[in-house]
Amino acid sequence: MEIDPVNVSEFQELAKQALPKMYYDYISGGAEDQFTLKENIEAFQRIMLRPRVLVDVSKIDMSTTLLGYDMSSPIMVAPTGAQKLAHPEGELVTAKAAAACNTIMVLSFSSSYTIEEVASTCNAIRFFQLYIFKRRDISAKLVQRAESNGFRAIVLTVDTPRLGRREADIKNKMIAPKISNLEGLLSLDVDAEGGSNLEAFASETLDPSLSWKDIGWIKSITNLPILVKGILTAEDATKAVEAGVSGIVVSNHGARQLDYAPATISVLEEVVKAVSGAVPVLFDGGVRRGTDVFKALALGAKAVMIGRPVVYGLAAKGEYGVRRVIEMLQNELELTMALAGCPSIKDITRNHIWTKHNRLRSLM
Repeated sequence: MEIDPVNVSEFQELAKQALPKMYYDYISGGAEDQFTLKENIEAFQRIMLRPRVLVDVSKIDMSTTLLGYDMSSPIMVAPTGAQKLAHPEGELVTAKAAAACNTIMVLSFSSSYTIEEVASTCNAIRFFQLYIFKRRDISAKLVQRAESNGFRAIVLTVDTPRLGRREADIKNKMIAPKISNLEGLLSLDVDAEGGSNLEAFASETLDPSLSWKDIGWIKSITNLPILVKGILTAEDATKAVEAGVSGIVVSNHGARQLDYAPATISVLEEVVKAVSGAVPVLFDGGVRRGTDVFKALALGAKAVMIGRPVVYGLAAKGEYGVRRVIEMLQNELELTMALAGCPSIKDITRNHIWTKHNRLRSLM
């Protein structure tokens, strides 16, 4: 009898067994030396918990809200493209699993299925991830389609003026999967010159001139709130607030862009302090345990987004696998809250964790 995985790492191992090497490398890999990829996970392991005892934790409430929308827990589904590589039904079943868990899914612009197809799967709160193309009319059309199909926010990825050097994809000669949302708008036929045509496609289509003034243009074409994804410094967090965004996502693109950029958990507190509560700060990168979620919340994140774990669940067990990954992390978070003496999300504070900054201060 097949035994269900008991943690996210076991889902990753099942996904590795299930997928062709090229696809697994594409999903799991990072940029260049993959230092930041490893750091995203290892930096969590350097943060210790400070549990409080003799607190009534007979009832644990993980519920929260984001931009006025209710969620059963502060765990969201990050935008990850081309999910058909992991499972034939890709984003369609990921959307159903997210809805079943009462959480928000951010749909990637490079989804294997169109905005319209995902929107028709079930009623749920969803956000849409956007890139800005050299042809601005394409980005505008995607925003209009997302808004007309009931998506509730735009998540603008701002860390990709060019594609990071993902050496596994170059070695494997990874071919860019079909991007259904761009059919009829943009050609995917690009010359890869012997390497990955993902890089060639990005170079030909994405707009490297994108700057802070363009936030105003995006706001002018939609009534939806705009969140910027890819912030790693206090300086950029301040600029984002000044530009009038509705939220910030602390992210290093799953370590797929700039290698030796910091692990996201190591800069989260810096960004939260710079924002000073003006807008919600979300987080992604390296979340593999409920304790990781707890640590991010203690450092000021409003919610976390999970990307690779969702795709591992999808590759291993389809819709059921995605649901199990989300539920697994929710259950782990609930247990962590109980053992740390936090009956609700608002009870999780900075005093519940110990970081290297605490150690440095204790030596001064």
